[in-house]
Amino acid sequence: MISLPTPTIIPLRGGPVARWGVLAPGGIAEDWVSALHRHTDQRVLAVASRSADRSAAFAARHGIPRHYEGQDALLQDPDVDVVYIAAPHAQHHPLALATIAAGKHVLIEKPIALNAAQAEEIADAARAAGVFAMEAMWSRYLPQSHLVAQLLAEGELGDVRLATAHLGWQWKYDPADRNFDPAAGGGVMIDAGVYSLWFAHSVLGAATAVSARGSLAPTGVETEAVILLENERGAHAAVSASCTIDTPGLAAVHGSTGSVHFETSFVFPAELRIARGGDEVRWRDESGLVGRDGLAWQAAAVATYLAEGRTQSPLHSLDDSLAVMRTLDEVRRQIGSL
Repeated sequence: MISLPTPTIIPLRGGPVARWGVLAPGGIAEDWVSALHRHTDQRVLAVASRSADRSAAFAARHGIPRHYEGQDALLQDPDVDVVYIAAPHAQHHPLALATIAAGKHVLIEKPIALNAAQAEEIADAARAAGVFAMEAMWSRYLPQSHLVAQLLAEGELGDVRLATAHLGWQWKYDPADRNFDPAAGGGVMIDAGVYSLWFAHSVLGAATAVSARGSLAPTGVETEAVILLENERGAHAAVSASCTIDTPGLAAVHGSTGSVHFETSFVFPAELRIARGGDEVRWRDESGLVGRDGLAWQAAAVATYLAEGRTQSPLHSLDDSLAVMRTLDEVRRQIGSL
């Protein structure tokens, strides 16, 4: 009979509370603020948009007491502890640098930047300023990710030799859509494929060899990618991403004595099947959170890290973000979209 550890997660309620500001109230910000306010003690104090009407409407929908036109007013608000950057990909780098320059802690929606060079600038600036900075790789903070990390740390799967992760959702091709615009950070790898690369990295560590094939849209951004990764121990990952098909988002970890299989998408609160020694056991996220409700976990984690005086996440550090971005750059270089 397989005995599983209890995931060591930071509780959604009852812990430290941060005073949040939100830059760029778009679709992901809607889900993020809703998840925080419904499922945690965290509260958003202020929101800013280039449009005064848009920030006012967002604030009204979510019960946010302060709304601003433009980033500067929010960054100058002395009551805001940490800023969540929810802007489109191309704005992550300039907004993160502006937030850090203002002396604010920052949570940057994934991907942390458009490329590794931009990510390094953000990491260097945060370290020099002594402020907390973290990429919002929110799936790392879900209960299932804690469980997988514990199984790996305790050697319950033996010598891990293979990780797989496959993620796809369909986009209707439109050259005017930012998803297909190279200047706006378009392409499936930077939007969805970064999750697959992160999963492989979380299991095997940094990739030392990368081999990628893929397809390009007429605008030059990648629409599909199939990637083989190798780490310094010679273990491998096979991952993929596509915006031409829908996939269930399944992932797996295979070791010499056991394996973990995601029965539902690894990006969202999930159900797992763990096999070892001829036995199997199923584990399901019992938090009651589904889909993007899971965004709540990373916000509670950030508040705790700030209270502990940390300047980066112990689960997905700035070095982890940089390693994933370097792999992402190489994948796109080989496919021809970078």
